[in-house]
Amino acid sequence: MEQQPLQSIKLTAEQARKLLYQMLLIRRFEEKAAEMYTKEKIRGFLHLYIGEEAVAVGVMQALGPEDNVLCTYREHGHALVRGMDAGVIMAEMYGRQEGCCRGRGGSMHLFDAKTKFYGGNAIVAGHLAMAVGLGLADKKMKRKQLTCCFFGEGAMAEGAFHEAMNLAALWQVPVLFVCENNLYAMGTALRYTHAQTDLEKKGAAYGIASASVDGMDLMAVMQAANTAAESIRRTGQPYFLVCNTYRFRAHSMFDAELYREKSEVEEWKKRDPVPGFFNYLTQQHILIDNDFKEAEAKVEKEIEKAVEFADACSLEPVEELTKYTYSER
Repeated sequence: MEQQPLQSIKLTAEQARKLLYQMLLIRRFEEKAAEMYTKEKIRGFLHLYIGEEAVAVGVMQALGPEDNVLCTYREHGHALVRGMDAGVIMAEMYGRQEGCCRGRGGSMHLFDAKTKFYGGNAIVAGHLAMAVGLGLADKKMKRKQLTCCFFGEGAMAEGAFHEAMNLAALWQVPVLFVCENNLYAMGTALRYTHAQTDLEKKGAAYGIASASVDGMDLMAVMQAANTAAESIRRTGQPYFLVCNTYRFRAHSMFDAELYREKSEVEEWKKRDPVPGFFNYLTQQHILIDNDFKEAEAKVEKEIEKAVEFADACSLEPVEELTKYTYSER
């Protein structure tokens, strides 16, 4: 079923400012990451989340600090909203040892045990089985938390997706599966990779409660995520949520983006979730124009601080390259 924006969600001005700040933080961080990539301060792969911010922000607000989070390689936004320090993330992308993985993971492998953020996983669909395992462990230990697993629609064409969904249904594990359907798995349109393009039906096929939502609408995502999380906490059973969204940038910085028309991208930009959410807030008389300016200024300082930190960080000494790689025993 298609979820609709939940008008009964009553945001306070403080809650609205926090959500707006998170959306803007992701957007400006990603823009700065692209800039640093062109300056060759960030090397390797870089997958930007611009355009999809409503999904990470909307779903993450439904989670508690005790919940587990797993993501794909397009995970900078999720990590920021989860509470990871922007400077530490930027340092990791720089390949500096002050990064969250000592610079060894880079953009695609962010990890932070303190916030229970378990990747950043570069293998498509590889972390779905991990999510089932975490959910099973929590169930066996009678812990109340849930595991939230973000992945793209490309992962749903992998066998690992079906194996994970099958086991999740059989074992009745408390896992929230969130598909970020941005319509192009790398560079191939959805209609060429999925015979059934109503992706939520694939969860229902396993007997898992499933729903789809407009992933460009933060209020709609919040409603759907709250419903999903409440269902899991009440029943202990898995839930499958499809967030239909769109990335405004190419698949990665290496992508020539020859598979879609620029006019299509421009049409989707008219539904940009960041100004869309702020427009909603002003229409509901929750925030005013000055609130947006203040959020922008706060974010700008945070990004500047992150870049300054990363620039001041150090490369790992050559003599330590085998440390943490081989056992000394």
